[in-house]
Formats: sequence, C-alpha cells, structure tokens
Amino acid sequence: MLAPDIQPYFELGPLKVHWYGMMYLIGFLSAWWLGVRRSTQEDSPWDEEQVGDLIFYAAIGVILGGRFGYILFYDLAAYLQNPLDIFRIWQGGMSFHGGLIGVLVSLWLFARKLGYTFFQVTDFVAPLVPIGLGAGRVGNFINGELWGRETDVAWGMVFSKTDPLLLVRHPSQLYEALLEGVLLFLLLWLYSSKPRPLMAVSALFLIGYGLFRSFVELFRVPDAHIGYLAFEWLTMGQLLSLPMVLIGLLFWMFAQHNFKKENK
Repeated sequence: MLAPDIQPYFELGPLKVHWYGMMYLIGFLSAWWLGVRRSTQEDSPWDEEQVGDLIFYAAIGVILGGRFGYILFYDLAAYLQNPLDIFRIWQGGMSFHGGLIGVLVSLWLFARKLGYTFFQVTDFVAPLVPIGLGAGRVGNFINGELWGRETDVAWGMVFSKTDPLLLVRHPSQLYEALLEGVLLFLLLWLYSSKPRPLMAVSALFLIGYGLFRSFVELFRVPDAHIGYLAFEWLTMGQLLSLPMVLIGLLFWMFAQHNFKKENK
C-alpha cells in the first residue's frame, strides 16, 4: 500500500508550520500535563511551577543535545561542509541518544538548583518522556523518512515521495511510535504509579527504550551514509542503545540492593 501523502507542513496565514516541529510541541505539552497531574499526588514533593521549570530545562536539553548528537554521531562531515544546515531542524536530523545526553545535563543542573538528587528528578521525568518519543516518530512518518527494510508483509508501505526505488517497506517509524511511545509510556506510568526504589524508574526507562530501539532497528534501513557497522545487521542505533541497556541494568541492581539494605 502507498504511505499516506501528507504535506510535511500546514499554512497558518503567512507561516508554514511543520508537522515535525508540532510533534515536539505535543511532546513537551504532554510531558508538562502528565507532570502536573503527578505533582498533585498526596506524597509528591513537586508543584506545578517546578514542573513547568523542569520541562523548560528538559526542552533546551532535548533540542540542543538532539541536534548536536545527530551531527556528531551520524553526519559530521556534511555539517562541516554546510554549517548553516545545523539550524534546519524542521527538516529532521535529531538524535535520541544526543537528546538524552542533553536532557541528563539539563536535569543535573535543575536538580542542583532545587536541591533534589539527580535520580529524584530523573525518576520523576522518565514516565513523562515516551509520549514525546512516539510523537516524534509520527513526525518521521509524515516526513517519509527513516523508513524500514523491504518486506512482503500485508501492512508494508511504499514511500513514493522519498524512496526512488518504490519498494514495499516496513513502516518502522510506526513500530517505534508504538513501542517507544505507547508501550514504554504504559510500562513506566503504571510502574511509577506506586513508590519505587530510587533509581528504579530511571533504570526501567533505559532498559525499555534500549531494547525496543534495538529491536526496531532490525526492521529499519540504516542511514545511507553510515550503513551497517558489522554483520550486515548492526546499526549505529543499536550500538548507541547497548550502553543504555547495560547502564539501566546496573542502575536496577543498585536500586534493588539499596532498597533491601534500607529495609533490613
């Protein structure tokens, strides 16, 4: 079947509003709304003003880290040749792993400002993130980018606007939206709805995202200028996700060990 022919932008008077940018706005607004909702729980140390400041810090980290992470991890040579392309965010080119690094730095600064520990902040933030991740993948789908490998499954799609070969491909952007967005959100939101050991929610986020991303990479075409790193299947996305899983497992063990130690 043909992928839906969706214009990558809509006109608002004289302005062209790109859907990809709107997906980021949806992500930030949903994170703020969910954070405010969580802050009203009886045992929550957070208030609405702190949640708003937190989302602002995180947004700066996402945008700067995501953009510079993509440039560094995926296409440094091209941006060195055309430095002004750095600012063309509406064309795509954002790295989740770079965004994660940027967010972690901004959350560390925010934690210092409020006098919270780093993991108090990351445990609160982790369940707020997946909706934005899923929205971002929908933006990739609308742009007709990051499509999957050739397939004969019934739901395969032809991305006629962006794929000159006109092959039937996995809609891997939608796979990621479902796994990294919907499923990861449900997993984290339900798990964090009750008090958990410090660091455990953050650990679950790292493990869950790393595994889901690595799985979807098996159906996704790697960036053309990078290709497979090894074995005709290992991609840059998988290589960057592996440390997330390992660090997440380490955090999980620390969280459970400390919890048992405190409750002896």
